[in-house]
Amino acid sequence: MDKNQNKHRLNAADIITLIRIAGTIMLLFLSPLTAGFFILYAFTGLTDVLDGLIARKTNTADDFGARLDSIADLLFYTVILIRVLPILITKLPSEIWYAVAVIICIRVSAYITAAIKYRLFASMHTYLNKLTGAAVFLIPFFLITDFTAVFCRIVCAVAAVSSLEELVIHIRSKDYCPNTKSIFYK
Repeated sequence: MDKNQNKHRLNAADIITLIRIAGTIMLLFLSPLTAGFFILYAFTGLTDVLDGLIARKTNTADDFGARLDSIADLLFYTVILIRVLPILITKLPSEIWYAVAVIICIRVSAYITAAIKYRLFASMHTYLNKLTGAAVFLIPFFLITDFTAVFCRIVCAVAAVSSLEELVIHIRSKDYCPNTKSIFYK
């Protein structure tokens, strides 16, 4: 095999994802809930939306870009857990943490069901999962308001329904289709 066949040329979407990774690392060095933190946090969220959009519009979506995006997402959520979770622990009532535990159990059940059924890690791109992701992304912005607990209750409700929907899709589907939009239609 020609060694050039294994080379991947970075495209605009990949570069945006790499910028998101750099921005995410920089979040580690900013104090949470400061103007600088929020600006960089919003920027990383914007780049998360843009990289996929650009990849689809320019027909450059590929496995490398998808893996790079997943790495960027994992890094982002890890950094946010490190920086924001300590604040959430002090601000949220215990009932929300119980709800989070239930949601995690449902989500893990969906992943286990998919792993057994399809023999792979399967995560869906449903509308409710996207809504959940957007709502979770907004949580830090609500930490500077009096509505933190109310908003987190709403996020938990959406996340619970989203997790249940994904579990039902995995149970009912014969084949894995990651782009299923809802249990009501594909």
